[in-house]
Amino acid sequence: MCSDIAISVKNLSKTYRIFEHPTDRIKQMLTLGKVRFHREFTALQDVSFEIKKGEAVGIIGRNGSGKSTLLQLICGILKPTSGEVRINGRISALLELGSGFNPEFTGRENIYFQGAVMGIPREEMEGRFDDVVSFADIGEFIDQPVRTYSSGMYVRLAFAVNILSDPEIIIVDEALAVGDEKFQRKCFARLEQLKSRGLSILFVSHSTEHIAELCEKVLLLDHGERLKYGAPLETIRAYQKLIYAPFEKQDHLAQEFRAADRTDDIINIDIENESANVSNERPSLNFDPGLVPETTTAYPVQGAEIETIRILNAQGDVVNVLQPGCNYQFVVSGRFLTNVEGVYFGIHIRSISGVVITGQRYPEEGKYVEHIEAGKAFKINFGFRMDLLPGVYFVGGGIWSSHEPNCPHRILDALMFRVTQEKSPKSFGYVDISANESIIELF
Repeated sequence: MCSDIAISVKNLSKTYRIFEHPTDRIKQMLTLGKVRFHREFTALQDVSFEIKKGEAVGIIGRNGSGKSTLLQLICGILKPTSGEVRINGRISALLELGSGFNPEFTGRENIYFQGAVMGIPREEMEGRFDDVVSFADIGEFIDQPVRTYSSGMYVRLAFAVNILSDPEIIIVDEALAVGDEKFQRKCFARLEQLKSRGLSILFVSHSTEHIAELCEKVLLLDHGERLKYGAPLETIRAYQKLIYAPFEKQDHLAQEFRAADRTDDIINIDIENESANVSNERPSLNFDPGLVPETTTAYPVQGAEIETIRILNAQGDVVNVLQPGCNYQFVVSGRFLTNVEGVYFGIHIRSISGVVITGQRYPEEGKYVEHIEAGKAFKINFGFRMDLLPGVYFVGGGIWSSHEPNCPHRILDALMFRVTQEKSPKSFGYVDISANESIIELF
């Protein structure tokens, strides 16, 4: 294995034998395997990928897609049926909540216990103890049995022990989902810091925003098979299209993604109704015809259809080059094909990396349009004051329902726009929240 590769997975498979009754296992042994008393379930099939040192890779997929099985194989908890895993570096894993902890031990005792499991001498763990306690921030509970801990306290201590054990590779399986927002931010900041020093990260989450923000590559699994391994935005789009597709179309989509992944082709995720992101507007100072996204993804039409998404300025002109501080209308229009109950509409603005920056919904949170009849057309104006910093952004919109199907229609990256730069900005990030000139006083 090359020295710059942290994890190498080649043709990895895991098959379980499922026995209907406990006695069937004994019968299987007595017949020396000549008579089959079990059925086989393949949790993972022929999966291959590599992670470089200092690289963060996300794993996404529906429940039961094989994500946790893959992580357990990489950690050595499970033995593969076939294939191989090669690890280059000290590995630390945060898998199931509280895994590796003895519930009867105190937090203090579990810190040293975990250190011993990872092969770290007690003297070395004593030198790190204060840092672990400070990061976990669970106060006097450090000397209480961990069985008395809340789920949030569990994950605080587990993450602190794992991240401060000086790993070269860290694996996180959804554990951060139970932490509060402040602690989650603390964890991600620490991961980013260590990644810059060469730490490799394997991160499983149902939060595509966290995946897009942290990872350089993303692995999409479905029914134990690799569907795609590549750039976050494109892989996440494929995942979202898969999970929102009607059940009868999901297998066909999975086959399409799998074939494209094997041949390195670009997955076709273009919108079916091109009218949503194609404009006949002529070039002007406020409209650039070259701003057409290549990542537009249309969810299946299931009772309603978004036909156009446009941005209008105060004069009612269609624009995609926006001026800081000006007001704009983001207009979504379309029609309902069937009767839909409990309806609400939404629009979101994303960064180039796919992170949702802001958005609006109608009606407000917790309220719905009770009933919309088939054949009704709609047009919704979402008003925005353009306080985003100069850069390129993507707009998407959707229709949701409190009844099945929950997403009658949605379009991701339906159009893109650019915010111009009139003067050197004082702010950084995504949003300009400055109110007046900064003042410095020297004494």
